[in-house]
Amino acid sequence: MQVAIVTGASSGIGQSAAIQIARRGTGVICTYQGNEAGAAATVARITQAGGTAVALPLDLGRSATFTAFADRVVATLRDTWGRDTFDFLVNNAGSSHVALFPDTTEEAFDAQLRILLKGPYFLTQTLLPTLVDGGAIVNVTSTSAGHAGLTPGYSAYGTMKGGLVVLTRYLAKELSSRGIRVNSVSPGPTRTRIADDAFDRHPEVIPALVAETALGRLGEPDDIGMAIAALLAAESRWITAQDIEVSGGYRL
Repeated sequence: MQVAIVTGASSGIGQSAAIQIARRGTGVICTYQGNEAGAAATVARITQAGGTAVALPLDLGRSATFTAFADRVVATLRDTWGRDTFDFLVNNAGSSHVALFPDTTEEAFDAQLRILLKGPYFLTQTLLPTLVDGGAIVNVTSTSAGHAGLTPGYSAYGTMKGGLVVLTRYLAKELSSRGIRVNSVSPGPTRTRIADDAFDRHPEVIPALVAETALGRLGEPDDIGMAIAALLAAESRWITAQDIEVSGGYRL
């Protein structure tokens, strides 16, 4: 059985990606940071549908813990699937801090940097020896890094996500000798828990976002999760180094 690691799989896009990947017959290691109940719910939904999943804690903002996490991954692979390697990595975990450029503190900037860019960079580096040749990586970026998605208050967030888009292309080039494909998906406005459940706290912003989306609704986690699962699948075997917008035509 193939195995995927999905970071931030306790809710939202990560949870959906884990479930959609499992529906294709792939085992999943679901990481979480703080929301253990959400990760357990993800695992339960996968196992109830006949799949196999395990939840492991991971603090993406603390790169010093990545070696120990990699050791737990190997132990989990052996105990659960009887193998020492995995096939797919989805760098999804993240956070969002909204502040206009003049109000963005160095502390907030560094926190975003650790979680959104440094974390995926060095986690991927740490796990790379355990990723099989011919495997695949999907990084979750954002339309905040593109021309159409520029929104005041997201300068730090968009900067980190833009860096992740560039990293995607470099990884695709450098890892191509091992047959590893690397792509990213850029969601538009999507109903997740990001920014402290912003859409639940401020539902009044939704109509304006819907009005700017060609397909006429707010994105849902499954819209992105299905795209991630498809990029990992054999049908996408000739796609690499691409940042694919999954936004329903936001600001088209």
